Amino acid sequence: MNLDIVRDRIESFLNKEVSIEVYGMRNKNFHYYGTVSGVYPYVFTVLVNGVEKSFNYADVIIGDVVVKLA
Repeated sequence: MNLDIVRDRIESFLNKEVSIEVYGMRNKNFHYYGTVSGVYPYVFTVLVNGVEKSFNYADVIIGDVVVKLA
């Protein structure tokens, strides 16, 4: 999996509801539901309860962030 494939996949989710799982350090995991609001060269943004959160594609590639259609 490379950056272009991940970016194209996330771009196909633009303006759609997604489920985001973030696996953090020390077993701190977060789960968000929101809408993909922006796709940029190195990051994408998700609107979660009126707050825009950004994630980078590298974290998706290594598995720290999982994005699925809701």
